[in-house]
Amino acid sequence: MRWSEQVNNYCERTGFGFWSEPVNAMTNAAFLVAALWLWRRSQGVPLARALCVILFAIGIGSFLFHTTATRWAGLADTLPILLFILTYILAVNLHVWRWRWWVAALGTLAFVPYAAAVTPVFAALPFFAVSSVYWAVPLLISVYAALLWRRHRRTARGLAIGAANLCASLVFRSVDGGVCSAFPLGTHFMWHILNAVMLGWMIAVYVRHMTQGGGGKALHGA
Repeated sequence: MRWSEQVNNYCERTGFGFWSEPVNAMTNAAFLVAALWLWRRSQGVPLARALCVILFAIGIGSFLFHTTATRWAGLADTLPILLFILTYILAVNLHVWRWRWWVAALGTLAFVPYAAAVTPVFAALPFFAVSSVYWAVPLLISVYAALLWRRHRRTARGLAIGAANLCASLVFRSVDGGVCSAFPLGTHFMWHILNAVMLGWMIAVYVRHMTQGGGGKALHGA
């Protein structure tokens, strides 16, 4: 595999010029706006600040992928997403569940075999197959929300809303290729917008938990 090889994965792209996906490219600004907006509101919460930096990197990586359409840019697009997922799981494990750091770390690493086991299940389903690698995430968020419902109801509700938002954004990502003939612009740009809202929302849920008494002690004791 050549890292400079170009790929054509989205409805909007009609060639391999830099601006062949203008809407898909420019809607990545939503990630940057969300990251900058949450940065000021996450002061004093180190992992939230880290999530803001990663969210900004997601916007940059996705912009590179939707302009250069190369395999190396695809990696720049997906790696920050994985890093965001792992960092968020670690934050929840540490400061919502209040696990010891080594238990929280092991719980975070468990996402890898979990995703490896769940992804083929979604890949076998017609509609879910296109975005099968992502569907494990809203499922996990929903499980966390259900388990936390009695202990931290407000945080659990926030997680559930985030999971629902992610499901909606995944629908737009999944139908992109199927609507090309009727709607050449495609729907992938809505994945960017809704996903930016969702990731920003998830950071806000965590910050609220930390600053309104839910995890203050754990912040210093972890």
